[in-house]
Amino acid sequence: MGTMPEKKSNSVKRVFTLLLAYIMFCGAGGVVATGFLLPAVFGANSVIKTVTPSLKAEGIDFSITKLPQASTLYAADGSKMASFYTQNRIVVPLSEVSDIMQKAMVASEDRRFFQHSGVDVQGVLRAFVQTYVKGGSTQGGSSLSQQYVKNMLLAQAESDDDPIAAYHATEDTIARKLREMLIAVQLEKEYSKAEILQGYLNIAQFGTRNLYGVESAARRYFNKSAKDLNIVEAATITPITQNPSKYDPSIEANQPETERQRNIVLDLMLQEGYITQQEHDDAVKTPIKDTLHITSVDQGCMTAGDAAFFCSYVVKQIENSPEFGATKEDRQKLLNSGGLEIHTTMDVNANNAAMNAARQAIPVDDPSQFEMMIAAIRPGTGEVLGFGINRTYDATDAAKDDFRRTAVNFAVDQIDGGGTGFSVGSTWKPINLVAWMREGHSITEVLPAGNTLNERNEVPDYHANVTWNISNSGARGTAESPLQGLVNSHNTTQVAMLKVIGLTPILNAAADMGYHSATIADKDKSLLEQKVLYNPPMVIGTGVSASPLTMANVYATIAANGVQCTPIAITKVIDSTGKDIPVPSANCHQAIDPEIAQTVAYAMNQGVVTPSGAAHTAQLANGRKTFAKTGTNENEYLVTAGFTPEVAAFAIAGNAQGYHKEYDKKAGTYKTTDGFTNRTINGVFHDTWFGYMLATPAWVNFMNTYLDSAQIPINNDYGNPSAKYMGGASSSSSSGATSGTSGGATDGATASASPSASATDSAAPSADATVTVDPSQAESSAATNEQQQQ
Repeated sequence: MGTMPEKKSNSVKRVFTLLLAYIMFCGAGGVVATGFLLPAVFGANSVIKTVTPSLKAEGIDFSITKLPQASTLYAADGSKMASFYTQNRIVVPLSEVSDIMQKAMVASEDRRFFQHSGVDVQGVLRAFVQTYVKGGSTQGGSSLSQQYVKNMLLAQAESDDDPIAAYHATEDTIARKLREMLIAVQLEKEYSKAEILQGYLNIAQFGTRNLYGVESAARRYFNKSAKDLNIVEAATITPITQNPSKYDPSIEANQPETERQRNIVLDLMLQEGYITQQEHDDAVKTPIKDTLHITSVDQGCMTAGDAAFFCSYVVKQIENSPEFGATKEDRQKLLNSGGLEIHTTMDVNANNAAMNAARQAIPVDDPSQFEMMIAAIRPGTGEVLGFGINRTYDATDAAKDDFRRTAVNFAVDQIDGGGTGFSVGSTWKPINLVAWMREGHSITEVLPAGNTLNERNEVPDYHANVTWNISNSGARGTAESPLQGLVNSHNTTQVAMLKVIGLTPILNAAADMGYHSATIADKDKSLLEQKVLYNPPMVIGTGVSASPLTMANVYATIAANGVQCTPIAITKVIDSTGKDIPVPSANCHQAIDPEIAQTVAYAMNQGVVTPSGAAHTAQLANGRKTFAKTGTNENEYLVTAGFTPEVAAFAIAGNAQGYHKEYDKKAGTYKTTDGFTNRTINGVFHDTWFGYMLATPAWVNFMNTYLDSAQIPINNDYGNPSAKYMGGASSSSSSGATSGTSGGATDGATASASPSASATDSAAPSADATVTVDPSQAESSAATNEQQQQ
């Protein structure tokens, strides 16, 4: 069989034809009409005609500010929280790159860069001879301008999600080379040499792990800026662009070859007169290990430490907000490649205090496996200050089988990366008081005891055939005012109020104060449209599905003289060009009458200002006036909420992840438990746990620590009741504690043969309460809180 000489001859002919085109094009100096596109040139080989449509420079944007860049999240004090990127790049002007770094790149990659017009003819001829005449390794002969074009074409293809364009930008063909040459010459007509060098230094890949641009390289390998790179450092990172995976010096196995390549660059720099012989010799003698200062290039919320849960909340805010793009995909792309500066509301002191308080209350690895969650917000602004969760943030698969780790922020709504919410017990009761006053009633008006409730006949706007039996701490209720009902946290008084005003005013008050369901399914519905919430047990905090942040925000409305704001996590976003991007607004507005807010605050304060109050454990340090409410829902959640005029916070302990396992020695197996009965938590055993035992100390710990670290002065002027709503009664008409009880139908109760389901909710043994509901008549009124995987 022959060797097909005709095919070989055609191949040689093609090579020389293309070489002729190369030379003519170079000699024309970019005058395309007289050289590169001559019909005679292309007529020499019909195959070339097929590539002419791609030999265009139209539609290419060489603006370096539009390159994919890393976005960075910052806390309120300007400290860095985390970075996000598809390409880890920080674009800098050439003036921010050291002169020696510029010279190292020119000496190594294109020593005639400042003489040619985009294509180095000598380089082309050298590459041709080496590759096709001598039969050596393939040589590109590409100028820096051509390399810049190649990288930009690839970047644009990736940005457009165009795999075909990406293939053509990197295919190993002469057609690609011709296209690059054409565009390179056109490029040099529009841009200066400095601008082209600047572009290349910013777009080139400088290592593995998506490391792009000279600034990111300088920070990665030497923990400094590109403007501070010295001779050795510049020579070290310059050759990485030729083979990022092979010459990345952060990989120890690469270091011998990286040092050899560095020395080659030093030789070239000496040859071009950029460094002296002494500088060269000193640099060559320097071990590469002695020059490196490797820094982490990990990205995302996993790198944010104790700020990780706040970080994930910010990411969800960006993904869910139309200000950042028309679709979720657009917003994610902006975050990962838009080079954004994202300034958040996170107060480092507040977040640290919340994380520490949560872990001190229930350690991360506590055998009880209960979660402690804290959310804090600044009243009157909507600014979320921080979160506390006794868990380690982990978005990997390893978290699935480790209760100590999770990527779910149970302090926020489901759509923001949280769970489906919690029943909040007695911390709901201040909402009832607001509704009562909005209906024109005094909080000192005496009401008869409400020991039973037939919803069909006794609730003005609710007609389910359900009968409720209510008691307080095992005893029947007594006639008292709504003020006393809040101070003593009596369920019977809440029901008596319900009989008078109905459920709709309570729902409206809750919505106006910032309450909404935590579940995604309820996100776009009003409370009146949410049948699962529209039932009487919510007046004692049962059957609602609130996130800790939502309840903290409800209390912030009371703390801000009735001004309600939508929680926000972002204060400012700047894009890669320095322009501001609009951010979600807090929409602060007067939601309830300031006199009502002050009166509710007064009522809340009554149980904590005196040492005899049952909620005296919520009193903050140094005599600071404290407004707090504690509670226990069923046997499942222990809660405390409260505020000062400067910060509102909500703390809750419970089974958020939906599973707790304890080892049964007798059976030799693990058993799943849910409630707080007969539990040892953080080394302490109680047969019955109440909110004041666990949630209150965590809340107080957070509040005292944050107020002290933030150096917030004591302001005891808030909480002045209005005579209009006090009915002329003196402040001494109420006594006791705001700490108390609430209970209701068992969480997730369904119809069954059992005659009743009962629950207790208390902040102190003397204030314990039970509520009995017939589940065979009642519709399920509670939402379980299941872990939501991201």
